[in-house]
Amino acid sequence: MRKHLRSIIAILISILLFGAADAAAERRDSLVVSLVTCWPGSEVYELCGHSALRMRNADGSEDFAWNYGLFDYTEPHFVYRFVKGETDYMMGPIPFGLFAAEYARQGRRVLEQELNLTNDEALRLRALLREESRPENRTYRYNYVRDNCATRITDRVSQALGQFIVFPDTLRFGTFRDEMRSFHRNYPWYQFGIDMALGSGLDYKLRPNEEMFTPIVMSERYAGAHLADGRQLVRATRELVPDSGHATLGPTPFYAAPIGVSIAVLVIIGALCAWMLWRRRLLRWVFALWFAVLGTVGCIIAFLVFVSQHEATSPNMLIVWLNPLQLLPLFTIWSRRTRWITTAMAWYNLAAVGILLILWPFQQQSANTAFFPLMAATLLLALTYAILTAKKSYNIDRTYHNISKHEKVGSHDDGGAGRTGGRRGSGVRKQAPARGRNSR
Repeated sequence: MRKHLRSIIAILISILLFGAADAAAERRDSLVVSLVTCWPGSEVYELCGHSALRMRNADGSEDFAWNYGLFDYTEPHFVYRFVKGETDYMMGPIPFGLFAAEYARQGRRVLEQELNLTNDEALRLRALLREESRPENRTYRYNYVRDNCATRITDRVSQALGQFIVFPDTLRFGTFRDEMRSFHRNYPWYQFGIDMALGSGLDYKLRPNEEMFTPIVMSERYAGAHLADGRQLVRATRELVPDSGHATLGPTPFYAAPIGVSIAVLVIIGALCAWMLWRRRLLRWVFALWFAVLGTVGCIIAFLVFVSQHEATSPNMLIVWLNPLQLLPLFTIWSRRTRWITTAMAWYNLAAVGILLILWPFQQQSANTAFFPLMAATLLLALTYAILTAKKSYNIDRTYHNISKHEKVGSHDDGGAGRTGGRRGSGVRKQAPARGRNSR
């Protein structure tokens, strides 16, 4: 009896020991997966924030941030390839301590949302990330609104879960451009460049999930999401780094923003055009300078529309106004022989830009408000040139200059005769003897 009792106790102890060992192994293998959202910074590529996946073991032996926002700006022709749309980003793991410390140094808020994944789902997600981080797989073609550091995370989490994630069916912004403007509101010149370079592809009506291309919006949608099996997607939320309040720049004053500058330019151009019409005199350098700027920008727009692989750069209605043809007056305005080219461009701007302004409210592409004063300045210059170089106006101008020239010559001749006469009158003239009977 005592022997059987000892055997039973030994079996129970063995079960407890093996159970404890299995539990310890399970704790070591259990993964905690979190969505980490970093608030905007001061650089233009930081204005929409950043997202990463944090994956850590319960015992702390593994703690990495899986980051889809890695790129190498030292690659050959990086800027050209970026403009062309051949922007390649990479993904890879970074020790989370280093990752969080960088944002803490910048004073940018960091929020962690622990995802409600089972251990098997977490292990499956880690396997997917490890496979994707292999050298032959880690590079991907970055797309600002469709394939970036935020959208890729949702794709991988959904893939690991094997079921749909149901996000809140709310629409906050409506279009890609409106969402960008919300995050770029203190950086109006950056948004001015985006509005100029990117066309109507940013302005179609979005579905709610498409607004999750910005990390902060994605974090908000994760907070209210649930899985198809009824589980809430987010188990817990923690603030890892508080917002310092000075990570981004303050608002730009009106006078220094694009709209303020463009209104000032319109006033200056209007004053110069009024002076030219009043004096009936062309200031050719004004036309050359203005159309040189338009043509140079137009070359960039044409490259983006016809060469770049960015999907949102074409179509772009601004190419009617900003195109390489605007460079022609820079070279043709100086010669009478090429005046017809400059005149043709003036009438082109009057017709094309005028029609563009009229039709703009009825098409899809949204414009930056600073464009309209600049378009109006283009119309004023084109109209001024057309008036001053019209045949009737030119003849009046030529007659005016000829009359002025003759008046000056006449004044010069009269004055000369007077002076000469004066000098001659001061001498003694010899008179010829009178002929007649008295002369004898």
